Amino acid sequence: MSRLPALDALRGLALLAMAAFHFVFDLNFFGYLRQDFYNDPFWLHARSLILTSFLVLAGFSLSLAQGRADASAGFWRRILRLAAAAALVSFGSWLAFPASWIYFGVLHFLLVASLLAWPLVRLGYWNLLFALALIALGNGPAFPAFASPWLHWLGFAPSKPITEDYVPLAPWLAAVLVGMVCAGAKAGWLPAQLARYSGAAPRGLAWLGRHSLGFYILHQPVFFALLTLVKRGAPQ
Repeated sequence: MSRLPALDALRGLALLAMAAFHFVFDLNFFGYLRQDFYNDPFWLHARSLILTSFLVLAGFSLSLAQGRADASAGFWRRILRLAAAAALVSFGSWLAFPASWIYFGVLHFLLVASLLAWPLVRLGYWNLLFALALIALGNGPAFPAFASPWLHWLGFAPSKPITEDYVPLAPWLAAVLVGMVCAGAKAGWLPAQLARYSGAAPRGLAWLGRHSLGFYILHQPVFFALLTLVKRGAPQ
């Protein structure tokens, strides 16, 4: 199946929501606001909602990708891009936040989740059972045996790691699996509806959705650079 502009537009909308969230976070970091992003339920729920939308769309796209003629080659190109982008985020966050750098954020998650979910696409509705299990495990009791930083990515650590972005497999892989199920449900009814309305998709949002990885990599450095310039130019 070729690209669906409506799906790209939904991804673009999620990107704008993410960028707005990060911009407010950056305003807080630079001292222009006073918000508790780590404990305030509003910001925690906002992050969860935005992240869930991204991951469901990622699973949806992963399922559709298997129907393309160059599915395997396209998949491995995506894996290489994600690996490079995740490494770049880790390095950049280490420079900016050495005490809480990102070692398993959303891009690291998408890299591992794509590798795990790709062979599961054909299981169809069975993926809902896996999703429910992941949600239960991710919100269940912690396991002291998983306290090692090397195991934090699984999601069973006794306490949340000190890092600026943390997206463990449990429970977040569930959102990817749900997206895959939605793409294949009722013989692809939902993709057909997206194709039907793709002509009405806002072109700007669709373009943004097609370049989601580049936007994700660039938006925070741009925000930081702009706010740094504003901070330096502001009267003391």
